[in-house]
Amino acid sequence: MSPHPEIVDAPCAVRAKRERRKDARPGELLSAAMELFVEKGFAATRAEEVATRAGVSKGTLFLYFSSKEELFKAVVRENISGRFAQWSAEMDSFSGSSAELLRCCMLAWWDRVGSTKAAGISKLMMSEAGNFPELADFYRNEVVKPGNALIRRVLQRGMDSGEFRPVDLEYGVYLVLAPMMFLTTWRHSLGHFVAPQTELDPLAYFNTHIDNLLLGLCNQAPLRQSETP
Repeated sequence: MSPHPEIVDAPCAVRAKRERRKDARPGELLSAAMELFVEKGFAATRAEEVATRAGVSKGTLFLYFSSKEELFKAVVRENISGRFAQWSAEMDSFSGSSAELLRCCMLAWWDRVGSTKAAGISKLMMSEAGNFPELADFYRNEVVKPGNALIRRVLQRGMDSGEFRPVDLEYGVYLVLAPMMFLTTWRHSLGHFVAPQTELDPLAYFNTHIDNLLLGLCNQAPLRQSETP
């Protein structure tokens, strides 16, 4: 046995560190890409910039992602579309009223997506979809359609139970989406330039919108957020 085991073990430690670093690289690249896509947009972001911010070479980036388009798709899946299965399961297990479920879903969206950098992806797609039709189709299929389907399920649940009055689901979905899209564009455009005293409080805005939405949907007036049974 070597009197200096640390000498023997040092190469193993270096290899282990390198392996840990290698395992972390995809996440580091996705994080760097997310930041740059939101800051600069898809077209203006270069692969070299993503690699530099992640602390790797451009060649290393392309070992994990074959193109900037595939990198963008991976960012969307990591931060939004890859979570729909979990969100659907949570909806299935929800035992409260449909009014409570709708409020819960909208506030959960804000907590998990809207208040994070991931919300900037929606704003990016709104501004650049026309120039990148393939990515627009990808985003429509992996984010818009499943997201709309979840909202439809909440509204249908309320109608089936008699809690909500009948609504046109095709357009009812947009009543729910409207405040989300507004906050997304506000935070990533005009919201950067408003005076502090006029800054919008997202949760107050959401709860005001939800209160009014539920008053229109429900056959009987639901409890307001500030009310208790």
